[in-house]
Amino acid sequence: MSDPFILAGKTYASRLLVGTGKYKDMAQTKAVIDASGAEIITVALRRLNLSKEGSLQDVFDPKIYTYLPNSAGCYTAEDAVRTLRLARELGGWTLVKLEVIGDKQTLYPDVAETLKAAEILVKDGFQVMAYTNDDPIAARKLEDAGCVAVMPLAAPIGSGLGILNPHNIRMIVEQSKVPVLVDAGIGTASDAALAMELGCDGVLLNSALADAKNPLMMAEAMKQAVIAGRLAYNAGRMPRRETASASSPEEGIISAAKI
Repeated sequence: MSDPFILAGKTYASRLLVGTGKYKDMAQTKAVIDASGAEIITVALRRLNLSKEGSLQDVFDPKIYTYLPNSAGCYTAEDAVRTLRLARELGGWTLVKLEVIGDKQTLYPDVAETLKAAEILVKDGFQVMAYTNDDPIAARKLEDAGCVAVMPLAAPIGSGLGILNPHNIRMIVEQSKVPVLVDAGIGTASDAALAMELGCDGVLLNSALADAKNPLMMAEAMKQAVIAGRLAYNAGRMPRRETASASSPEEGIISAAKI
């Protein structure tokens, strides 16, 4: 691939990461994720029943998909660390998504607790992808702590509001030496395309698919949007101008007087 997506030392073809929650059943989950082309799927530990027939791992072969356990629902660094250590015990996973929520109403991240947990997990041998707010300072501190990726929100979790602060997302991209993935708040394909046009390395979403009127169709739309957005970013957009600029140059125009 001429433009590979490299995360924690592994190369992926798809820059779209997809969650496995909120779908009506496992059949729909499988169909939607297949349509999205995602190779990395996020999972909450409560969905990983290793003994039950028809569990997530029976449907999504761990040899094909990269599982990304997350600490969703944790409100302290201690709980997040315990949860992700349990993930390692259950499946041997060390690439994890760290998520420490500040309160139940906004579901915004608690940055101080996130940073605390990240430092512990990195020292414990985890490859940490950290969910955070759209603050360049917080993103820099998480990268300095050893996180393999930073994941600023576009908008509150499950809101579908799209990227509320593109300027901050761009600043995070420009300063970061690790992959930057927009996580939370994506609502439709144009939101995903914008994230990629801003230079993000990838997009993680769940509700945008599961809550769509046609999740399967939206999955295909998101797949194409991420590809188109990355192509546009690499192509380099034209400069914005305050005035019009004719598509055809005026030089060499044959005047009516000469005809």
